[in-house]
Amino acid sequence: MAKGMILAAGQGTRVRPLTTDLPKPMVPILGKPVMEYLIEHLARHGITEIMVNVAWHHEKIEEYFGDGHRWGVEIGYAYEGVREYGDILPRPMGSAGGMRRIQDFGGFFDDTTLVLCGDALIDLDITAALAEHKAKGAIASLIAMDVPLAEVHAYGIVVAGPDGQIESFQEKPKPAEAKSTLASTGIYIFEPAVLGFVPPGKVYDIGSQLFPDLVAQGLPFYAQNRPFNWIDIGRVSDYWSVLQRVLSGEVADMTMPGRQIKPGIWVGLNTSIPWDKVKIEGPVYIGSSVRIEPGASITGPAWIGHGSHIRTGARVVRSILFEYTRIAADMRFSEMIVSPDYCVDRHGDTLYRGDDTAQLRWGDARA
Repeated sequence: MAKGMILAAGQGTRVRPLTTDLPKPMVPILGKPVMEYLIEHLARHGITEIMVNVAWHHEKIEEYFGDGHRWGVEIGYAYEGVREYGDILPRPMGSAGGMRRIQDFGGFFDDTTLVLCGDALIDLDITAALAEHKAKGAIASLIAMDVPLAEVHAYGIVVAGPDGQIESFQEKPKPAEAKSTLASTGIYIFEPAVLGFVPPGKVYDIGSQLFPDLVAQGLPFYAQNRPFNWIDIGRVSDYWSVLQRVLSGEVADMTMPGRQIKPGIWVGLNTSIPWDKVKIEGPVYIGSSVRIEPGASITGPAWIGHGSHIRTGARVVRSILFEYTRIAADMRFSEMIVSPDYCVDRHGDTLYRGDDTAQLRWGDARA
């Protein structure tokens, strides 16, 4: 069976402030890190040996996932960093460079390997994708997806022949210049020989360096155009819209935690909610130990993280509250992501707690 590689060394700068002290694969969806859904999905398709390259905030990933036995898999980690003036600093090697480093260290990639980015939700039929890769005798396969012509400027575009053989790439072309609407999803299948084309000890990228090299040499490198859900959390606005879709039940294999006490309303343990004195419209998940005061209202889709506190008269509309967030009395938070320290609107504009110019008041529910 194939092996797995999860790329998790990036800094996630476009998702700040969510990734200020959290690596992007650990950003939560329904209370679980994005990467946990990936590991569950790999395990469903029999991929049980998984390497993860890490750098920024690597300890958060390693402490949560450990050796992987909770998911019935084995997980190994490859830290990418340098020592400067006595300090260990993260320094990613690039997606291909990190894989070559793993290979040079212990030869992990001795079988067909599925490569995934650690920050996207997918429900790809991995078994079928591996079978097509083998049937075509590919040295490398790229999973692609058709996107609307108007959106090609946001993606790496793949140009392929009738048999799927990849001929060229376009990086974020304008719609008028796009030669295709096939977007790379950041999901790849590699034979071990591919890593021989990556120079050792160098920062080297899969998409911008390795793939053009494979095309230039005319190697059997194919695009697979498969229908599946691929939800990339590239920007804060993506994160907000993904959670709205998930809470509305549009994404398969993602079930709401807690207990459904009314249609569209789920709650965790030991909540303090005067149901006859609050207004809650689902879909809404309310985590454990959440306190909602009389006169407050929540309009879904909304996620209220555990330990949060919504004061009297406050309104939370289509928003996500991270754990231990307190919303002050009579405040209205609409279409926002809120943590004890900052809040971000759906477009990515950020306010920090203590900003005197902010009209909104919120804080940490623990104090």
